[in-house]
Amino acid sequence: MSGKSIWELGMRIWDLRERHVGDRSRSFFTSREIANPKSHFPNQTGFSLLELMIAMFIMIILLSVAFPTYQRSVQHARETVLKENLWQMRRGIDQFTADKGRTPKSIDELVEGKYLREKPRDPITEKDEWNEIQGEDPLSPDGEQGLKDVKSLAEGEDLDGKSYQEY
Repeated sequence: MSGKSIWELGMRIWDLRERHVGDRSRSFFTSREIANPKSHFPNQTGFSLLELMIAMFIMIILLSVAFPTYQRSVQHARETVLKENLWQMRRGIDQFTADKGRTPKSIDELVEGKYLREKPRDPITEKDEWNEIQGEDPLSPDGEQGLKDVKSLAEGEDLDGKSYQEY
C-alpha cells in the first residue's frame, strides 16, 4: 500500500466518524428507532390510529374523574371565603359598637373607620354588594337605626344544602 491510500483511508474513517457523531448530536433517536415494528411501511414513523384512539380514551376517563373534583374544591373554597368575609364584617361591627358606643350605619362606615381594610367581595356573586340588615341601636338614646348584621345576596345553596343567605 502506498502512503496516499493509507492517508485516504484515514480521512474516510475520520469523515464517517464525524458524520456519525454529528447525527447523534442533532437528534437523539433515528427514524428507525422510532418506527413501529409492526408497520407494513418500514420507513413510516409515528402512531397508528388505534394507538391514538386508546390514548384519547384514557385522557377522557381521567378528565371525567378530575373535573368534578376540581369544581367541588373550587366551590368549597368560595364557601369558606364567604364565611370568613362575613365573620370579619360581623367582628368589625362588634368592635365599632364597642369603641364608638353606637352601631355603624353601613359597611362603608366600617371601612372609613379602619375596622375593615376594604369592602369585601362576595366570592359567590363576585360583587361587593351585601344584604345589610339594619335594626334599632340599643345603645342610642334616640332609638336610631344601625347596622346589626350582614348576609350574602347570593342565590342557591352550598355543598351541604344550606342557603347562602342563611350564613
